[in-house]
Amino acid sequence: MTDVSRPSSTQFAVKVVPGSSRTVFCGMHDGMYKVRLAAPPEKGKANKALIDYLASLLDVKKKAVSILSGQTSPIKQIIVEGVDAAYVTACFTSRCPS
Repeated sequence: MTDVSRPSSTQFAVKVVPGSSRTVFCGMHDGMYKVRLAAPPEKGKANKALIDYLASLLDVKKKAVSILSGQTSPIKQIIVEGVDAAYVTACFTSRCPS
């Protein structure tokens, strides 16, 4: 029997720019991923939009993505369950603007 274990989780930082004209990945900024969100920064709408976007981008369930810190800050620490850092990097790299 083969033991295939999934990674427990991966953490990374995201710089969020809420209230943009559209939701899009913008590359790297000061060593962290940068995401522009169409959602406004009010009543948790931007945080929910970020979780939805990251879950879609990383092809995981929304409940696998959590904001560890930065609930009211543009710089957020994210944790994603069930994926490794190389997978996250590959997903973001494939979305990098030219």
